[in-house]
Amino acid sequence: MKKVLILLICIGLYGTIFAYSLHEPTTSSSNQYMTDVSKLMPVKVDRVVKGSEFESIREVLKEAEEKNLRVSIAGKRHSMGGHTYYHDSVVIDMTGFNKILEFDKKEKTITVQSGATWEDIQQYINPHGLAVQVMQSQNIFTVGGSISVNAHGRDIRKGSLISTVRSFRLLTADGRILNVSRDENRELFYLALGGYGLFGVILDVELQLTDDELYEMRTKTLDYKDYSEYFKTEVEGDPDAQLHLARISTAPDSFLTEMYVTDYLRADGTLSEHNTLKKEQLTGVTKFALGLARDFNWGKNSFWSLQKAYFEQVDGDLITRNNAMRGESKFLEYKAENDTDVLQEYFVPVDGFADYIDDLRDVLSEEDLNLLNITVRYVNHEEGPVLSYSDEEMFALVLLINQGLSEKEQKKTEEIVRKMVDVTLDHGGSYYLPYMSYPTREQLHRAYPRADEFFRKKLKYDPEERFTNFFYEEYKR
Repeated sequence: MKKVLILLICIGLYGTIFAYSLHEPTTSSSNQYMTDVSKLMPVKVDRVVKGSEFESIREVLKEAEEKNLRVSIAGKRHSMGGHTYYHDSVVIDMTGFNKILEFDKKEKTITVQSGATWEDIQQYINPHGLAVQVMQSQNIFTVGGSISVNAHGRDIRKGSLISTVRSFRLLTADGRILNVSRDENRELFYLALGGYGLFGVILDVELQLTDDELYEMRTKTLDYKDYSEYFKTEVEGDPDAQLHLARISTAPDSFLTEMYVTDYLRADGTLSEHNTLKKEQLTGVTKFALGLARDFNWGKNSFWSLQKAYFEQVDGDLITRNNAMRGESKFLEYKAENDTDVLQEYFVPVDGFADYIDDLRDVLSEEDLNLLNITVRYVNHEEGPVLSYSDEEMFALVLLINQGLSEKEQKKTEEIVRKMVDVTLDHGGSYYLPYMSYPTREQLHRAYPRADEFFRKKLKYDPEERFTNFFYEEYKR
C-alpha cells in the first residue's frame, strides 16, 4: 500500500522538468483582452485571428500594412513575458495551422505546419519506430513556438532544437515566402530560430527524426558537489546514456544540497513490448501534493521526501524514447485568483555548478521566494543562433516559482530575479529569454553579447517593425 501511495503522489513529478508552467492562457472575445500562462500581463489587443489557412494569414499581414497595425504570433502561449502579443496588435493564433505535410520513413524526416504539436508528431511517427530528437519535456507545445524559442530537452547528444531543423518556410513582413535553411537564406535561419516571432510567420518546418529506442532508467542520489564529475564520467562519458535530467532540493531541510539524477541508458529488449504511448492518469493526488508545497514549508519537505521514495521504485524500469520524452503535464495546471506559477531558467558552465549553487543559496537564503522546484538539464555548446544561450557546455537550471499577481508581488519577484541573474552572469552563465522580462537591459547584453546585432537585423528584415511583442519593445533600445 505504501508503494502504491508513493507512486500515486509522485507519478510524473520527476519525469516532468517543468519546462513551462501549465495554466490555461486566456483571451476575452468580447473585450479582446489577452494574456499568456503567467496571467501577469493582460492587455487589450486589436483582435485574435485564427491562422488555420495560409491565405488568412497572408490577408492579416496585408491588412496590417494597410492600416499600420502591429502583428504578433501565438501558439500555445506558454512563453511568459508577452512574447506572443502586444498592445493593440493583431494576434495570429497558429494552433489551427497544424497539418502533417510530408513524412519520409527512410530518411527519417517529417514536415509539419508550425501549429502542429509534438504530441501530433509523436502519434504519427510512433507506429513507424521513430522518435523526436529534441523537444521540451512536455509534448503539448507547437513546433513553431518551440523553434522560435530554440527549446532544449533531455537529450544530451543532439543539442538544442535548432540542431534538428533541416529547413522551414518563412512569411516575411513584405509578404514574401522564403525557404530558409543552413544553405538558403542562411542568415535568417539563425535569426528566426530563437527569434521569438520577430522575423515573420514560420509556416512549416522539416525536422530530422531519429529511431525510437528502449532505455533503462538509472536513478541515483547525489550531493550537489559531486554532480559535475558524475555527469562528465557516468553520463556524458557513457555512450549508452542518451537522456538525462536531475533535480536539486528546494525543501527547507535540504535546500540546494540534495540531488537526484535519472539517466536513460540504451537497453536490450523488444521495443514493441513497450512502445504504446503512455497516457496521463491519476493527476489529482499529484496536484494536491504540489499545492501543499506552494502553501507550506512542511509541504515542500514532504514533497521532496516522497520523490526520493519514488526514485527507489523506478530504478531499472524500461521505457521507450517517445514515452521518456512525453512528461506528465496535467498536474501542473494551476488556476488561482491571487497567485500564479512562473519560471526562470539559468545556464551555468558544467565545471562551475557547485560554486554557483553555493552563491545562489546565499542569495536565496536571504529572500522570501516561494521556490517549488529546480530541475537540471544539460545543454551542449551550440554554434549559430544569434541569441545563443549556451556558448559552452552548460547545465540548465529550471526554477518553478509561485508568486502573487499584485504589483507589489511582481516587483518583489523582479528584484529577486535580478539578483539571481547577477549571480548567474558572475559565474559565466546566461539566462533563458522566454520568461518574464525581469532582467535589465544591461543583464540582457551581458548574457547575450550579440543582442545589438539581433535588433539591427530585425530592422533590416522588418524595417516597419510590423512584427512585435513585449519582449522586443522592452529591450530593442
